[in-house]
Amino acid sequence: MAYKLIYARSAFKDIQKLDSIAKKRIKKKIEEYAANPIKSAKKLISSRIGTYRWRAGNYRIVFDIEHENIIILRIGHRREIYPVKH
Repeated sequence: MAYKLIYARSAFKDIQKLDSIAKKRIKKKIEEYAANPIKSAKKLISSRIGTYRWRAGNYRIVFDIEHENIIILRIGHRREIYPVKH
């Protein structure tokens, strides 16, 4: 099954903040993972920011899957991507 990648506005903004090396690494990982998204994904405990995540070094890619679409919701450093519990 071929999945279509869709970037949310928030993910697009996240990518713009990264340096060029991190951008290339993350884009390469997204393309690799998109072939079989669930196999490489971890399900998030709290779905406040998304349902699944992929790892790309110290960065996390948070996404959802709807039909044949992978919707990239957020991209960020592992220390900054998850909401803080209060």
